[in-house]
Amino acid sequence: MNFTKMQGIGNDYIYINCFQEKIGNPSEIAVKLSDRHFGVGSDGIILIQPSLAADCKMDMYNADGSRGKMCGNGIRCVGKYVYERGIAKKDILTVETLSGVKTLHLDLDGGQVSAVEVNMGKPVRKASEVPVLFSKDRVLNEPVIVDGKEYRITCVSMGNPHCIVFVDDVDSIKLEKIGPLFEHYPMFPDLVNTEFVQVLGKNELKMRVWERGSGETLACGTGACAAACAAAWNQFAERQIKIHLKGGDLSIRWDGNSDEIFMKGPAKFVFDGTVEI
Repeated sequence: MNFTKMQGIGNDYIYINCFQEKIGNPSEIAVKLSDRHFGVGSDGIILIQPSLAADCKMDMYNADGSRGKMCGNGIRCVGKYVYERGIAKKDILTVETLSGVKTLHLDLDGGQVSAVEVNMGKPVRKASEVPVLFSKDRVLNEPVIVDGKEYRITCVSMGNPHCIVFVDDVDSIKLEKIGPLFEHYPMFPDLVNTEFVQVLGKNELKMRVWERGSGETLACGTGACAAACAAAWNQFAERQIKIHLKGGDLSIRWDGNSDEIFMKGPAKFVFDGTVEI
């Protein structure tokens, strides 16, 4: 089977062109290929498939074999792949996902895609829809006690649940200890992704993320969107924000008219290969 390894600010996936390849057992293949010692090594696999509703379809499977709805860093790589490999030579692309059809705007430089902006849709702030078990309709800068310490949390869904915690120094957070405690906190029935965010200015944030089921990761596109939303919602920052993550930077724009969040960042080819299945 032919494959392509790509990464978006350190969020790496194995991309398979299903316009050419036939995949019968994607969950098993994801587990096998994602292993960083015995496989190719990745955060999962993403199948690029034909679609009746868009230019292509993105079907993703995490490293543990579970199916994912959407990945902000992954879909940027889909846009670069689809354009540069000739599946759809358009600077505005549509991609079908389990979270709906997403629109991508490609920045082109000499026939190559230098950056991709993705319309990530509207943030969900209603507590029951995040979901969060909470007495109020929304969770905005509310106190919770975790491991004997009070934290102020804001909760947002970007198709998956996020809990944003603003801190003075994000580098000093012992994430491997506190991350699992937030992930499995009783108020989050579906578990939660937790973003620890330091405000550097009205248009700049620094963030570390603990992803449910994965631990600390180099980047999380939906988490960056949730953090930008929370920062503006709390009036800590403006609606146009640059976010520094461990794997690189993302630019997030929360449109005041449409309520939609747009994420812009790089996408890179790493290598092409073949593997025996």
